[in-house]
Amino acid sequence: MSDTNTPVTLYSAEISRANPSCFLFVIDQSGSMIDPLPNQGKSKAQGVADAINRLLQNLVIKCARSEGMRDYYHIGVIGYGNDIGPAFGGALAGRDLVPISELGNNPARVEERVKKVDDGAGGLLDQKVKFAVWFDAQGNGGTPMCAALTRAHEILSGFLAQHPGCFPPVVIHITDGESGDGNPTDIMNQIKALKSTDGNVLLYNLHLSANPNAISVTFPDSPAQLPDDYARVMFAGASVLTPFMQSVAREQGLHVTANSRGFVLNADLALIIQALEIGTRPSNLR
Repeated sequence: MSDTNTPVTLYSAEISRANPSCFLFVIDQSGSMIDPLPNQGKSKAQGVADAINRLLQNLVIKCARSEGMRDYYHIGVIGYGNDIGPAFGGALAGRDLVPISELGNNPARVEERVKKVDDGAGGLLDQKVKFAVWFDAQGNGGTPMCAALTRAHEILSGFLAQHPGCFPPVVIHITDGESGDGNPTDIMNQIKALKSTDGNVLLYNLHLSANPNAISVTFPDSPAQLPDDYARVMFAGASVLTPFMQSVAREQGLHVTANSRGFVLNADLALIIQALEIGTRPSNLR
């Protein structure tokens, strides 16, 4: 007979082909995303697209086995600006969610890029690398954030109906501006209220603020350092980091507490990538 007083540990469901989880990226593609990232040599839209494509490639690699890719995850990218909808290119265009095996086999294209590598003598060499692209940079139109998050809610509701015992889906929302169609607080709370038997959906907010008083803040546990009401709305809308995510953040040298939220303000490109990796590192693939 089980002990009814034993607490249930949430966010511990096995992630497997029979019980996959889900990552959904919700990306601001409004006109202001063509503005430059400070000291990065590229636009915010291009920096975010590069970060997401690199992360998708890493997820594909993590799901690869000798017999092929295992469908541990279903992946979606929703863009919002002039339009709201799936943002994959190529053969996956128009798809809300795709199993990761389909993702890995269907990049829109593979580019040849150059990265700097250590030459072993204190210098750097240019090395050509293959770079898979699923998601292209865009920047036009307004910021219909509430409508985009409502679309995300619909997609996640459908996924959870099919996978009620899954490790809870993770939503990563990246924006550089204020919502143009109302206060997003209610819809963010509705997304976080969705749940599997293993816990509530997790929502990350990565905010690239134009406020001149905004400093770089990563996973704060209070809104005290935030420069304006809108940053505080994004902070309040973000989920508290799970214990596993807290441990990963500490491994990477970040200061977090038990109350730290999945919120990042004015990160440079390296920190955006780091935050995405913390939010998506699998802990229990089978």
